[in-house]
Amino acid sequence: MDSRSDDAATARTLEVPGARLHYEVRGDGPLLVLVGAPMDAAAFAPLADLLAADHTVLTTDPRGINRSGLDDPDQDSTPELRAGDLARLVEALGRGPAAVLGSSGGAVSALALAQHHPGAVHTVVAHEPPLIELLEDREELRRGTEETVSAYLGGDVTGAWRMFFANAGITLPEQVIEEMFGGERDPQQVADERRWFAHEMRASSYWRPDLAAVRSAARIVVGVGEDSAGQLCDRTSLALAEALGAERTVFPGDHTGFVEDPGAFAARLRSALSAR
Repeated sequence: MDSRSDDAATARTLEVPGARLHYEVRGDGPLLVLVGAPMDAAAFAPLADLLAADHTVLTTDPRGINRSGLDDPDQDSTPELRAGDLARLVEALGRGPAAVLGSSGGAVSALALAQHHPGAVHTVVAHEPPLIELLEDREELRRGTEETVSAYLGGDVTGAWRMFFANAGITLPEQVIEEMFGGERDPQQVADERRWFAHEMRASSYWRPDLAAVRSAARIVVGVGEDSAGQLCDRTSLALAEALGAERTVFPGDHTGFVEDPGAFAARLRSALSAR
């Protein structure tokens, strides 16, 4: 089923095993997939609008997030499952193999796509994947993750977010955390957040790529935000680039630079895609 989600995008639904994937298509040209986890398609819309000038741009809500419903709400969201979904979306459009920009957990999805479905992708731009298993202090980081998830599921939402930001090396004033997570909030945002804490955070953070398989499957560009220096995802990105012998490209902004300044981010992404 197709519908117009705005002036630029056509919204569609794809039935896949265990889920119904909401995705949006813009533009015409070589296929470029923009994906997050748990971020949904809306977060990438401004960037997608810019890139649609010379690409067919696909964005999607990952399974279980926002408009992508699940048969089993308690299903864990693993990189392998999300990679299979991306491969089916690329196949459905019939324009593969694709270039894929994945950010955060979406970068883990994109790397898993290259590992398990190499025919679906020719280039992966992995922007700040939180792959803590590549770091020497992985055991400490695992403990921090488990404590954070436990706090959230135990009902301490703001406390869990404080722990999350501390583990991520991100400094936010207490007042900002209270304003973001302590008051009345959008029910869909809360539902997506809970799913991430309960069913996705561990699977994405603890995933370890098969470096040889990823390296042989696609061109890998590891992206990091210029304002992310010293943060956890800066460290994991550096570790991934070193392990793969891959390019490390600095993007504008921080972990969500594509939201903060989509124009500058699009320019850097175009440069990364065209470089050889």
